[in-house]
Amino acid sequence: MAILDRDSSIRLERIIEETSTVYSLPLFYERLNEVINHPKSSIADISRIITEDQGLTVKLLKLANSPMFGYYAKIESITKAVTIIGTQPLRDLALAVSVMDVFRNIPEELMNMRSFWHHCISCGTIARNLAIYLHERNVERFFVAGMLHDIGQLILCTSIPDVVGAMIEECRAQETIYYEEEKKCLGFDHTDIGASLLSKWKIPAAILDPVACHHKPAAAEQYPLETAVVHLSDIICQAMQWGRTGAQVVPPLDEAAWERINIPVSILGVILKQSELQLEDAMAILA
Repeated sequence: MAILDRDSSIRLERIIEETSTVYSLPLFYERLNEVINHPKSSIADISRIITEDQGLTVKLLKLANSPMFGYYAKIESITKAVTIIGTQPLRDLALAVSVMDVFRNIPEELMNMRSFWHHCISCGTIARNLAIYLHERNVERFFVAGMLHDIGQLILCTSIPDVVGAMIEECRAQETIYYEEEKKCLGFDHTDIGASLLSKWKIPAAILDPVACHHKPAAAEQYPLETAVVHLSDIICQAMQWGRTGAQVVPPLDEAAWERINIPVSILGVILKQSELQLEDAMAILA
């Protein structure tokens, strides 16, 4: 397939502009971020904004009480969730749930959305469990980065569906790596466009970096560990066929990313088994 435009940067900007116009980040998230960052805000102020969205409240409480979190006491209110989970992690979870609601109308023949989110939630679940093993703080940022790592594919599905369909067919026929086909055809790939939209939405860099660089982890400057973890998690999910996106071929593992994570191979089996048990609950709640 030939490159569509001579100036691919202009095309990327146009797609982002059109997407951000149609799919603006929910207003409540912007308000939530402002309140969290305001020095005089209280837990009650934060809880009040979240509970204005009933659907979001139900999903967040179900997540908080799921085996993924493993809290011993039942969390019955958003106020308690904020207290136990923390304001930043809860904000990140609210972001992930909100974005899932944004992209709902993609044609089934182009992208099976349940299978797509199965892949992304799997990636987030594995990334979170890897982060727990590594004793990282705020492991929810790993979960959210994993969930949103392929958001650029959804943007392309909504803006240039015919081209996406042709690229997927080309990869299937030639058994080529999907993001390389995007680069060849468009001059950029879904990581570039996903990161551009998240940047426009002012999403924290700890989430944006892994989205931008999960296929090229060496390029991550601010959050290399988070990016390496999402990179590995994505490859594991594709190899295990946990859900499906546009990719047909498992991309190669970056050796430097593997060395940065620095975990024994024997631990991966434990993490996969743990993640598989948690995934069923997460899918029931979110997908």
